[in-house]
Amino acid sequence: MAARLIPAEPVFASNAEQEVCERLVGQLGDADVVLANRRLTDHEQDHEADLVVLMPGVGIVVVEVKGGSVKVDGQGRWWQYGGRAPRTIDPVNQARKVKHALRTYVQHDPRWRDSSLTRVRWAHAVVTPYSTVPDDFAQPDCPRSMIHGKADQAHLAARLREVAATQETNYRVPDQDDVDLVVEILSGRNPMQREVMAEADDREARADRLTQEQAMILRVTRLLHRVEVRGGAGSGKTVLAMAQAKQLTRGFGGQPPQRVALLCYSIGLGEWFKRAFAGEARKARPAFVGRFEDLAKEWGVEITADRNQSEFWEKELPAQAARAVAQVPEGKKFDAIIVDEAQDFAEDWWAPLLGGLRDPEEGGLYVYSDENQKVFERFGRPPVELVPLVLDHNLRNTRQIAESFGPLAPMRMRALGGEGPDVEFVQASDGDALGVADDEVEKLLDDGWPPEHVALITTGNRHPEQNSRQAALGQEGYWHTFWDTDDVFYGHVLGCKGLERRAVVLCVNDRKPHDRARERLYVGLSRATDKLVVVGDAERIRETAGEELVRRLLRSAR
Repeated sequence: MAARLIPAEPVFASNAEQEVCERLVGQLGDADVVLANRRLTDHEQDHEADLVVLMPGVGIVVVEVKGGSVKVDGQGRWWQYGGRAPRTIDPVNQARKVKHALRTYVQHDPRWRDSSLTRVRWAHAVVTPYSTVPDDFAQPDCPRSMIHGKADQAHLAARLREVAATQETNYRVPDQDDVDLVVEILSGRNPMQREVMAEADDREARADRLTQEQAMILRVTRLLHRVEVRGGAGSGKTVLAMAQAKQLTRGFGGQPPQRVALLCYSIGLGEWFKRAFAGEARKARPAFVGRFEDLAKEWGVEITADRNQSEFWEKELPAQAARAVAQVPEGKKFDAIIVDEAQDFAEDWWAPLLGGLRDPEEGGLYVYSDENQKVFERFGRPPVELVPLVLDHNLRNTRQIAESFGPLAPMRMRALGGEGPDVEFVQASDGDALGVADDEVEKLLDDGWPPEHVALITTGNRHPEQNSRQAALGQEGYWHTFWDTDDVFYGHVLGCKGLERRAVVLCVNDRKPHDRARERLYVGLSRATDKLVVVGDAERIRETAGEELVRRLLRSAR
């Protein structure tokens, strides 16, 4: 049998302390406890007990260990030799002061006071495991029974029991409950726990700083009026587009303020733009923020078709918008138009957009795109020459997440988003994937992720909760739930481009191959900034995206 050691694997300042601790643990009984390296700070000074030995039915002994050669001279001064120049020490006073400090701390703890416990027996001792102590050794403050030398080590535990039995005999001996309570008190109260959100906050601050540094790229574009910024997921394109909208609106680099439109395709990203600019000063808010269809409405186009009627959206709507913009007064047109997620725009949308510029030939057109996120069956490039700029750093995702979708990225990107937890892969068939994904969401919540930072995103059939919310709230109302602070968001990759969540469960539940499965997978994998769990069938993912992606996901398969 052996005593319980706390902590289980202590780090010792010397070999002597480690040897004495291991010896005591082996000699003591299983009801006894040894606390190693117990530090305490009070109003007087910092204290450190090498060892605190707690023995139910006996007492509590604070042990000071001195290695090397220990000598006491004729004047009663203690000296220690070994490894460096001799130095004076005062081990008895050290042990005594630490004993009083620890006892005071315990007795003032509300858990001890509130239980009306009386004072228990505390003692102190000195151990010199390598030095011989004469049998007739005696000092006024240290009788022979209190110091334990080289020859005493074989019976060290028994000797400490004798020390506890002879000191403070007017106080009661601690029982098992007393010992457990002292251990609890000396282990601290309400210890700080690991918080996944604290780590995520730290990484977000780092990403924000890197994105601000990257915004310096906008300085080189101040004399360029037609630019395409290309970058993979997590490269900060959306944040950069917003920063450019602010700068052009305010005027910078010697340029006058401009009337600016910031556009995108998806409802979620458009809503995010509006919310982000709602708190900005009027002079920093672009003249227009939203979707292409919202701009068409401002020009007088009436939209009655639903979003599934591709012929209307890709042909009829832009034709009506082109006719409408021709009637817009010059004062309502723009000096510059910025388009984020431009790979979503249909080919015919660009003509009315150029018509919305005060100067269709020289007016500013700034396009942010990632062709690998082309999840719709369309892709129209602007009919004008654009100067390409490339973003090849991933700033928003952890290194682990960025590396997981690296094989799908449009270029080799340097991961600068910091370290995070491993990406997890959970094997599930297409039919079981949604149920398994629900279980994974619950695990994230149990791990401490707040629901407003968690999303379940599907690549195939939508989650029933998404369908329910869309039916009850409509498309606009459904997307408002993305910012709810009390619930998980349920979405589909087609609507989540440009948006992110700290923790994402990606449910790969495509029941059959389709033309844009690879792009959908790329979008889904890149929506999490900090924690990513992928649920799906490895063989189906292999067919869609190749062996390398599966190999990376299977590193942490469950």
